[in-house]
Amino acid sequence: MKENVQPLVNDCSFVNVKPAMVDLPYPPIQVKERNQKYADLLSMDYCGSVSEMSAITQYINNENRMSCEKCPLAKTILGIAMAEMIHLQKLGELIHLLGGNIDFVARQSNGRQKMWTPAYLTISQNVEKMIWADIESERAAINQYKIHMKAINDEYVNAVLARIIKDEEYHIMMLQAVMEEL
Repeated sequence: MKENVQPLVNDCSFVNVKPAMVDLPYPPIQVKERNQKYADLLSMDYCGSVSEMSAITQYINNENRMSCEKCPLAKTILGIAMAEMIHLQKLGELIHLLGGNIDFVARQSNGRQKMWTPAYLTISQNVEKMIWADIESERAAINQYKIHMKAINDEYVNAVLARIIKDEEYHIMMLQAVMEEL
């Protein structure tokens, strides 16, 4: 005898989710000249412990775990992840123009190299802790971008980093508003 079992369904539709970004254009992706040191700095922003790769992965993981029970929040998190994907793409272009490799290896000034790993992520089962971890990750990214901008003497690269920072600040504002609603 077969039982009539209803399948579990996630009815949270992500069809109209757009990247969560400030409404400002990005500067053109260009560099003054090839510079391996600058490419290496950006490789840390691309795929280091504090990086766009880490942000994307953490946000997507959080969104997946929220989507069945907290659809509006999951949509916000997905929108932020989409913006982080755009940041990753822009950093990849800059790294390439600077003469660097795009291979998920962060190259540090001391010559050390570390491949990206999920161990960089902060994974929590508690939604409030997830959001706090995301806010802290955004703050760390802004701080790292500012440090890198001081080390990079290329106004084209720094203009892109400054524009990315505007999105990261917007994400903090969005996440803080979410925290107030929890």
